[in-house]
Amino acid sequence: MNSGDTAWVLASSALVLLMTPGLAFFYAGMVRRKNAAATIMHSFMCIALVGVVWVLWGYSLAFGDDVGGGLLGGLEHLGLAGVSAVAADGENISEQTFMIFQAMFAIITPALITGAFAERMKFSSFVIFTVLWVTIVYAPVAHWVWHSDGWLFQLGALDFAGGTVVHMNAGFAALAAAWVIFGRRKGYGTDSMPPHNVPFVVLGAALLWFGWFGFNAGSALAANASAVNAFVVTNTAAAAAILGWLGAEWLRGGKPSAVGAASGAVAGLVAITPAAGFVGPMPAIAIGVGAGVFCYFAVQFINHLRIDDSLAVFGVHGIGGVWGGLATGLFAGVGTAAGVFTSDVSMGTQVGYQLIGMGATALWAFAVTAIILLALKYTIGVQVTEEEEEIGLDITQHGQASYSEV
Repeated sequence: MNSGDTAWVLASSALVLLMTPGLAFFYAGMVRRKNAAATIMHSFMCIALVGVVWVLWGYSLAFGDDVGGGLLGGLEHLGLAGVSAVAADGENISEQTFMIFQAMFAIITPALITGAFAERMKFSSFVIFTVLWVTIVYAPVAHWVWHSDGWLFQLGALDFAGGTVVHMNAGFAALAAAWVIFGRRKGYGTDSMPPHNVPFVVLGAALLWFGWFGFNAGSALAANASAVNAFVVTNTAAAAAILGWLGAEWLRGGKPSAVGAASGAVAGLVAITPAAGFVGPMPAIAIGVGAGVFCYFAVQFINHLRIDDSLAVFGVHGIGGVWGGLATGLFAGVGTAAGVFTSDVSMGTQVGYQLIGMGATALWAFAVTAIILLALKYTIGVQVTEEEEEIGLDITQHGQASYSEV
């Protein structure tokens, strides 16, 4: 076992875990004050729920030996049976090191979805939804893309750190929730619903940016040149995306806002994620600027359609993931240092592989999420009453206000 590689992957696991509390601040700042604690609880409950589910059966379904033609892992690792903390011969890290790194990805993905139904979901339904979604939606997609026998891995679709597995998966699940299942918030489109705490939004984005170095550079699974490249392009794309988002916001007649800068950074981080191990710094700038511009206009378009995706999950993570996956095909192998990555297929072929992977992920995430939520809607219900929404979820769902009135 390589102690340096192990130390880096464990440190990266901690960085990725920090992203979920960072997301809690990012989302909580954008909702109204009466829903801030409830929004934070969504992210923290994902840490609790998925942290246990992943150990019990999630890891096995995602990374167990293939049992379904590249579609799903087996059950041999239930309760982490056979998942050793000691590296196998010829391996630089142990399977348990890899498992806990992957656990942090599984934790943040359903937390991302919660922005789509912020301010209006019953907490009891959220708990059941999270367990079902990680089991039925997330684990299979992780197997498709990242297991060596997964059908998209075998096809040749590239996703270095989660553009499809995390961001498109969450983004299209969010679209299903906001468009198909949940009604609009009371007063949506007529009442002003500005972010209640802009400093929270910026703090959350900063924590996400910090943790994202573990998300992307840690996905090299070693302290090597690939990790260095991923680290550099991650920072570069995020910076470029801020410029793209603010430029679009400014030119459209608005003013360059702090929330826009924070959202642009996250869009750039999303878009570079699938490409981080496969492209160099110059393509990272193009990917970042594109993410800022495309995601900004996607958010405006979703709002124009009056789809109440409360915190713009689809516009940032869904569209950012689509652009990042496509850009991976366009730029794979461009500008990377020797030994980092060299593409062995044509651009057109790789773009084709990327489109297949993205299309399959989008369809699976959208359809199965809708089925899960419809089942909950017509059994225990998913949306709070109008009276509960008016009072706020902090009080009605958790019995505690975010801020003292004293």
